[in-house]
Order: sequence, then C-alpha cells, then structure tokens
Amino acid sequence: MPAPEPTPPASSLPAAASRFGAHVLADAAARVHDMTAVTGGRPAVPSPPAPAEPPVPPLPEASPAPVPDAGLVRVLAGPSGLGTEGLRLTPRSAPPTAPEPSDPAEGRPVPGLYFHPVPEPDPVRVEEVSRRIKSWALDEVSLYPDDWEEDFDGFSVGRYMVACHPDAPTVDHLMIATRLMVAENAVDDCYCEDHGGSPIGLGERLLLAHTALDPLYTTREYQSQWARSLHADAPRRAYRSAMEYFVQAGSPAQADRYRHDMARLHMGYLAEAAWAQEDKVPEVWEYLAMRQFNNFRPCPTITDTVGGYELPADLHAQEAMQKVIALAGNATTIVNDLYSYTKELRTPGLHLNLPVVIAERENLSEQDGYLKSVEVHNELMHAFETEAASLAAACPVPSVLRFLRGVATWVDGNHYWHRTNTYRYSLPDFW
Repeated sequence: MPAPEPTPPASSLPAAASRFGAHVLADAAARVHDMTAVTGGRPAVPSPPAPAEPPVPPLPEASPAPVPDAGLVRVLAGPSGLGTEGLRLTPRSAPPTAPEPSDPAEGRPVPGLYFHPVPEPDPVRVEEVSRRIKSWALDEVSLYPDDWEEDFDGFSVGRYMVACHPDAPTVDHLMIATRLMVAENAVDDCYCEDHGGSPIGLGERLLLAHTALDPLYTTREYQSQWARSLHADAPRRAYRSAMEYFVQAGSPAQADRYRHDMARLHMGYLAEAAWAQEDKVPEVWEYLAMRQFNNFRPCPTITDTVGGYELPADLHAQEAMQKVIALAGNATTIVNDLYSYTKELRTPGLHLNLPVVIAERENLSEQDGYLKSVEVHNELMHAFETEAASLAAACPVPSVLRFLRGVATWVDGNHYWHRTNTYRYSLPDFW
C-alpha cells in the first residue's frame, strides 16, 4: 500500500506580512543601505577611484497596495506554454526569445531552452568590476599563479555579475557578489575540479574553508592557530576576504543566510565526491537532489544585499520564499549542466551532469539524454515562475516584490553569461 502523501502545511505568508505590517510598507525605502557608511573598515589596499556613477533613483513611496513595476510582469504572469494558461495571474503574451546571434563569438542558446533574453550589461561597469576583481585576486588574496591568468580572464566574471545584478546601486555593491563568486569558484576548482581537486579528503578541506565564512570560537591558544590557517591556501584566503566585505555591507541576518546556503553547497559537493569515489552513477532523482544543494543558490539569495536593501528575515525564511529560491537555483544549475556538457566530456574520467545521468539511468542515447535535460530545465523554470507569481500575489510587500524581481533577473543573467561565454562553453552537435 503506498504511503499517503503528506498534507502540505498552510502558508503563513499573509500572517507574516501582517506581522511586519505598516512599518515594513512605510519603511521599505529606508532599507537601502548606505555603502559608504557600512564599509568604512575597507582593507588598506588602495585602488583608483571608480568612474562616476549615475545617481540612483529612490525607491518608490510604499503604499498599502503596491502596484508592481514592469520588471515584475514576468514574475506575476507565471509560465507560458501548453497547459499553463490557468497558472497565470496576469495576461501575458509568449516570452520573447533572443534572435540567433550574427557573431558566433556571442554564442547561441540551447535550442528549445525556455529563457528570457536580457539587455547587454553596462560596459563601463563591466570594465570597472573586471579591473577591481583582478586587483583583489592578485593583490589582496594571491588567488592564482601566472599560468591561470587566461582562465581567470576567460571566466568573464565582471560581465556575469553586471548582467545578474543590473539594479546594484554602485560598483561597490556589485563587488560584494563578484568577490564571493570568485571565491566560490576557487574552492570548486582547487578542492573539487580542474586545478588539483579530488574527492579524497574533500570533507576536511571544505570544513576548514567553511570556517572562513562561519568563524571558529574556541580557546585562545587554538583560536590563534585557526586564524593563521585562514591564509593557508588560496580558497581560504578568498573566502575570508570576500566574507569580510560581505558582513560590512549586509546585516547579520543576511550574513547568516549566506552561511547557511554555503553549508548547503558544501554538502552537495560531498555527495558528488562520494559518488566519484564509489564510481557510481546515481538515479536521476538522486542527482537532482544533490543539485538542489550543489547549485547556484548562494548567488541569487544575496540579491537584496547587492541591491542595497534587505528582505526581512521572517519573510525570507517563509516556506514559499524558500521554494522559489530553491527552484531558481535548480533551474540555473541545469543551465550550467547543459552549456558545460561538452567541456566536461573533455575532462578525464566520468563527469556527472544531468544529460549523462539521464542517458545512463534511462538507457537513452547521449542526444536523447541531453534533450530530456532541456525538458527538465523548462519544467523547473515554469515551476519557479508559477511559485514566484503566487508569492507575489499573496505577499505584495515592496521588499518581497523587489527580491522576487532580483531573483528572476539573476536567473536571466545567469543564462546570458552561459550562452555568451564561448571561451568556456560550446554546444554539442545534437540538432
């Protein structure tokens, strides 16, 4: 006899919104952080002044029944496509699709992939973020040796972060996300992947690196030994420095939220490492469970810090919000599996990604495994948009609406970067 399905818990979002009440609505604009005030403790490494930033328009005056701006139309409209008409909250035509790029260097989207094109990121900001992050990597944390420079530049992290955070008030705000992204990739590359990574001993390395984000509190003798260990390797130096900048800019709740999501990420790394050691191809659902942890979730979850405001902790912790964030992370991570597929096939050994696992476990060809992975991504994207639309309607608090818009924008920017990063990625010949 099959086990009964658990009864879904009743949402407490309306109650949470009511509990925050008028002061959230009235003070939404005041939640914007003044970066100059909160980053007075900047490290002493000098850098040239940033180009003049255009003035940031103030947030609109909050009202008891805020009307979402055009940026929220996508979230409120829900998904499009066959069978989704009843899921929409507002009428919407089919989402636009990007034209095939005339320049092959711009890359092309995965055929059949559901996505939203984004405007080209501001080139002035891209250049400045790229300059600053390289200075940080070389001068502040000694992140990589000379022979890794081409890979660092080819990652195009400045274009990535500007595309994902177009609402960041200043370059300083963008640098919060950029340092964390580079630090996360240093851990992945050096501990798990391309630059000396190994599943053997990964748990120890990740635990010690995690203490650069979530500090150790112990006796004086051992505290000093731990503090010295934070400079032991490039990933720990990067984590420590990036987190110092983050806690200066964000609230304690935002910092704790980020630490939690990074613990999730590290747990996902360990599951993948265990399969590698066992030479095991997991079931598809098991792989997707791992990918809900080993995914991009830490990036969109800080969209409010990078945007210069704060989503209150009680609203962020609501189950409906957590579901939206999880779905966004899951969809964007499958985008990575699809665009990095050929790159991973060129690496030694078996590299697990969704097309490989589906092909192996469901006895499909490589092509059919890849095409089914596109369908999985599209279903996750539709679910993300449906859940975000429901949440926006149930809890129209300004900070909630802005956060949902920021997460959706991050999802779109992530796809843009994967599609256009032809230094790293190319598509298989399946069409």
